[in-house]
Amino acid sequence: METKILVFIVIGLVVGSGLGYMGNIVVTEPKINSLNQKITNLETNVTSLNEKNNALTGQYSNLQNEHQNLERTYSTLQSSYNSLNSQYTSLNQQNNQLKTNYDALLTSYQKLLAAVPMVPEALTGKVTVKTYSWIYGGQSWSISLSIPDSLYDYYKKMPRAPTRDYSVYVTNPYDDEYMRTIIEKFNIIAITKGYSEAEKVNLVVAFIQSLPYTSDKVTTGFDEYPRYPIETLYDDGGDCEDTSIIAAALLHTMNYDIVLLSLPGHMAVGVYLPGTYGSYYQNNGKNYFYLETTGEGWKIGQLPNEFKGVGAYLYELKAIPVLTHEWTAKWQGGNLVLNVTVTNVGSATAKGYIVKAGLDAGGDKWRDVKSSDPFDLAIGKKVSIILTLTPSKGYYTRLIVDIVHPDGYYVDQSFSDWFST
Repeated sequence: METKILVFIVIGLVVGSGLGYMGNIVVTEPKINSLNQKITNLETNVTSLNEKNNALTGQYSNLQNEHQNLERTYSTLQSSYNSLNSQYTSLNQQNNQLKTNYDALLTSYQKLLAAVPMVPEALTGKVTVKTYSWIYGGQSWSISLSIPDSLYDYYKKMPRAPTRDYSVYVTNPYDDEYMRTIIEKFNIIAITKGYSEAEKVNLVVAFIQSLPYTSDKVTTGFDEYPRYPIETLYDDGGDCEDTSIIAAALLHTMNYDIVLLSLPGHMAVGVYLPGTYGSYYQNNGKNYFYLETTGEGWKIGQLPNEFKGVGAYLYELKAIPVLTHEWTAKWQGGNLVLNVTVTNVGSATAKGYIVKAGLDAGGDKWRDVKSSDPFDLAIGKKVSIILTLTPSKGYYTRLIVDIVHPDGYYVDQSFSDWFST
């Protein structure tokens, strides 16, 4: 009995355990399947990742090769760049030296060229015929002049000299030949009529007085525009400076001793002619008798009422150089390179002049001064002078440029705006 009970107990335990196990299997198996599926998915992902990794590894390897190739190319290019940069530096230094040499040679050439007199074009080609009529000695006179257009154009292009000494317009030598052709006509009249020296002078002045009076402002647009003699003849007149200039030029060519008379707001001519009477101005012990060149009927020594008791400044007819200049400047590194163009608008060759440039140090003092070599400059010519200044640092200053006479004084001066160095 006990044995059966024991057997039943054992069987019950076995059956219970089996039932429990089967229960666990029923509960666990889905989990296992789920895990197996995850494992399968992970294995698929790992396979995919391995494939991607292999692909990226290949790309990385290719990029490494490209990088190495680029490094080699860069190294080659860097080497070429260094070589070219070295060549550029050397060539730039050579270029700067060549430019310096070129500037020096150009300046020397221009100096030589500027010292050679400039002659107007040959008096050939087209001419303009002008006819002038006037009355003198109770008789009508008329002359015709063929004025070469090339000569007129030459003087028309000439810069106006910045001076009140209008003798430079009288003494310019390039119209001397033509002036002689004009006075031959007056000499023929004087010889034919048996005129005295005073009558010959009055004949010429009467011709000048017959030229129409024109205002500079109206005819040229300038308040003051002195004309060369050829211009006055070609333009059919001028103002008091113009008629005084041509009268002085003609009488000077006829070997009379002539001065220009500058009065307040007016200009006239003075002639030294012993035995003459009337109003005169003294200069160096000589009496220069007044000649009015505007209006008609005025004779030697006749002075308009408004100028009686009025002093005059006398300009002797001397050929003189008159130099003007203009300039440009640019910075090159720490240097200031100055290009000065000098022009001779006078009536004589300038000899031994220099260009001087520097920075204003205050109190009429200069610093960092440079001067050119002496140069000659013929009438109507220009020359370019290059000066290189090395300004001292830390100053508020301005550039001063002088054209200096051989005796040491300046004849033309200019200034820049103020700037900091």
